[in-house]
Amino acid sequence: MKITFLGANHEVTGSCTLIEAAGQRFLIDCGMEQGKDVYENQPIPVAPGEIDWVLATHAHIDHTGMLPLLVRNGFRGKIYATNPTVELCGIMLRDSAHIQEFEAEWKNRKGQRSGAEPVEPMYTVQDAEAAMKLFVGKAYEQRFQLAPGIEARFVDVGHLLGSASIELWITEGETTTKLVFSGDIGNLDQPIIKDPAYIKEADYAFMESTYGDRSHGPKPDYVSELTKILQRTFDRGGNVVIPSFAVGRTQEMLYFIREIKEKGLVKGHGNFPVYIDSPLAIEATRIFKDTDPDCFDADTRALLEKGIDPITFPGLRVTVTSDESRMINADRVPKVILSASGMCEAGRIRHHLKHNLWRPECTILFVGYQAVGTLGRTLLEGATTVKLFGEPIEVQAELCQLTGMSGHADREGLLRWVNSFEQKPKRVFVMHGEDETEDHFVQTLTEQGFTACAPYNGAQWAIGTEGAVCLQEGMRVRIEHKANEGQSRAASVFQRLVSAGKRLLRVIEHNEGGANKDLAKFADQINALCDKWDR
Repeated sequence: MKITFLGANHEVTGSCTLIEAAGQRFLIDCGMEQGKDVYENQPIPVAPGEIDWVLATHAHIDHTGMLPLLVRNGFRGKIYATNPTVELCGIMLRDSAHIQEFEAEWKNRKGQRSGAEPVEPMYTVQDAEAAMKLFVGKAYEQRFQLAPGIEARFVDVGHLLGSASIELWITEGETTTKLVFSGDIGNLDQPIIKDPAYIKEADYAFMESTYGDRSHGPKPDYVSELTKILQRTFDRGGNVVIPSFAVGRTQEMLYFIREIKEKGLVKGHGNFPVYIDSPLAIEATRIFKDTDPDCFDADTRALLEKGIDPITFPGLRVTVTSDESRMINADRVPKVILSASGMCEAGRIRHHLKHNLWRPECTILFVGYQAVGTLGRTLLEGATTVKLFGEPIEVQAELCQLTGMSGHADREGLLRWVNSFEQKPKRVFVMHGEDETEDHFVQTLTEQGFTACAPYNGAQWAIGTEGAVCLQEGMRVRIEHKANEGQSRAASVFQRLVSAGKRLLRVIEHNEGGANKDLAKFADQINALCDKWDR
């Protein structure tokens, strides 16, 4: 079999891996890069129409966000995921498509004044709808056949509602090889969802490393910490603005706020309003409420058995329309505003930052991972001024972070996961981590007796009876980001042009002298490269 690493290698977002085995071609995840590229994702080296199926670990866009584009370009296979992941993808992919269409429309309105060529959205809502028709939901722990010689099973990994590790049994000839893809490994003791389940056997493991170089430290008392932030902000007369991932983190924050309100922990402001200002978060919250209780942890099930809704409370308000969203900041009553996106890259959160960042009485509270190059990361790194909607905004609000609050396991959690195998895998492939973090985690694993490596995007490995052999090194050309914004843009554009040219040349050389029947495939590959360059 052959494994090609296409995305989220030496960077955190854009997960995508191609497996060619037992006469089949399929993907593990097909995610979108978010924030600035560090090592650009590589194009899928086969036409989308030749991919037999996709297995999705969970619904986050950096693992599923390119599925509508895959369908737009000709993919017609099935997309397998857990049942909650299917439900969540139904709202998240449509929301992502709305964003693509909106951004294209905005660029075209702006471009008309300068005579720029019109741009097309990466994909449309229609493409997202077409992708959703291909999803097939599976229960946790259900082993199922994908094709003769290939079987799979989803195992709860405790990162997000519906998130899973994937076990794969691949039989070629007389040999069966077991691959395990960790997906995003969850943190312990998160509210609502279960802790990660551990897998006992794997010949080869492919694991994430987001926090592979650091510990979350002792588990904080989130309710106590959040209460302190709310108290001092409301006493100043300010708002607490929380950039929050619409799926998962928003529901966790509601869980904590319900307890704070129930116990009357914020003195003098007991009836403070809480706004969910994200249509996506509102829909995700509905899905959480409708999910099979067996997906929840014991504490949440106990609340449900008592008739207590764990994520609903007095003073909770939802805003669907843009007019309702704008009215939030017109009201001067101190409040909590939960809004997406969690890294401040898009969505209504940017409007709330525009209205609250410059106010010293307000607090911006970060409750999730902020990728390199995102506005959230820029603020946490100490920016004194940021630009929102073309207007410079001075950063005067208090910036806080609930440390240790992460949907990802830390270094100890990752080691707990990989050491759960009764025998060490023949090789551990480290993925889904920032550049230096992956290298650090490989060193940690090596010191513990594992054979480990961290491939770059574009790397290819063969796995057979002789073991794992590297066929092709990945692209190690790092996209440098200069301090000067203009230099950064020019350098990035030039580097992307060079990378695209090299990839195009490889495709041309690969197809030289090909038969006529391969021309359609070749054309699809060229179009895929052009589509990626257009983005």
